[in-house]
Amino acid sequence: MRILSKLVFIAALIAAAPVAFAQGTGAGKITVEQPWARATPAGAMTGAAYMTLANKAKTADRLTGASSDVAAKVQIHEMKVVNGVMQMREVAGGLAIPAGGSVTLKPGSYHVMLMGLKKPLVAGQSFPLTLTFAKAGTISVTVPVQAMGATGGGGMSGMGGMQPGKSGGMGKMEMK
Repeated sequence: MRILSKLVFIAALIAAAPVAFAQGTGAGKITVEQPWARATPAGAMTGAAYMTLANKAKTADRLTGASSDVAAKVQIHEMKVVNGVMQMREVAGGLAIPAGGSVTLKPGSYHVMLMGLKKPLVAGQSFPLTLTFAKAGTISVTVPVQAMGATGGGGMSGMGGMQPGKSGGMGKMEMK
């Protein structure tokens, strides 16, 4: 009987392990789904990581920062078109993750900006990324690197809200 109870206990631990790891090391209920990054060419100093952040808690949280050993500096950025000009800037105060909701970081929108890359991001490899939340604490994930033209499974998402062939193509882009 004692052996059976130990086996049941071990089975319960094994069954619960994926849930514990999916939520990371934070005290909250934030999960990081489908993280990915695009490969970068040799000499590139910047890259970006994308993912969906789901908040299973009854209170909102904020993604306030990130770090990775592949870059000198990591920030949370937003890219958007304002008056026909593409703008990219750091999200002041962090990115809100609504209670019971989710936020998708994708090309042309919110993303984790990797600045001062220490080496190129190579397709087929991966790198560690630690996300910092106001309430959930830190969550470490492994980010797989896809090919340079990858869209993460979503068509022309890298174009943001722009329409190819209109207004002279890409237009202007400013970084603040």
